[in-house]
Amino acid sequence: MTDRKIVPFNPLNKRHLGESVGQAMLHQPVIPLRELKAFDGAGIYAIYYTGDFPCYEAIAEHNRSGRFGAPIYVGKAVPKGARKGGDLEATPGKVLYNRLKQHAKSIGETSNLRIVDFHCRYLIVDDIWIPLGESLLIAKFNPLWNKLLDGFGNHDPGQGRHAGLRPRWDVVHPGRLWARRCRSRDETAEQIIREARDYLRNNPHTG
Repeated sequence: MTDRKIVPFNPLNKRHLGESVGQAMLHQPVIPLRELKAFDGAGIYAIYYTGDFPCYEAIAEHNRSGRFGAPIYVGKAVPKGARKGGDLEATPGKVLYNRLKQHAKSIGETSNLRIVDFHCRYLIVDDIWIPLGESLLIAKFNPLWNKLLDGFGNHDPGQGRHAGLRPRWDVVHPGRLWARRCRSRDETAEQIIREARDYLRNNPHTG
């Protein structure tokens, strides 16, 4: 029998650093998405659903009674210009707050979701740790809107740029005007919902 190789714990390993950022975010207070107050900073966040949309019952059950154990979406907001190597000392402004408000607007425009059923928690993070923290949280929870119902975080591509397919999220949750101008998918909402139910049965979403 071969002896198991023991790897010394390295607190500076990027996975451990990412996990520490993710855990810090998960210890932040939960706030109703519609009651969010303006704040400065960039960072990571999780959005939780507690409503009665039938397809999401498995998620909502983990989030009711103050548990908030299964985010339906995890995301990040980085300072403008971060992807292009901008000024490292530049202040991020309200980029994280604006991102969450954009999500609230998307939810409010749908015909079958209610903003009162959504909560969030967020963590303001130094720019360098934002992508790593987001990636680790997505890997931990496999959130439905990250993994299967793509498009929740999409922006309006702009006039004359709607040749792409309508996001799956907008097929299931119609309402955003810009998404209506995108090309229709072959999949119906019913087909996507069946796939989502199967996904949730195989992914408990509790991390």
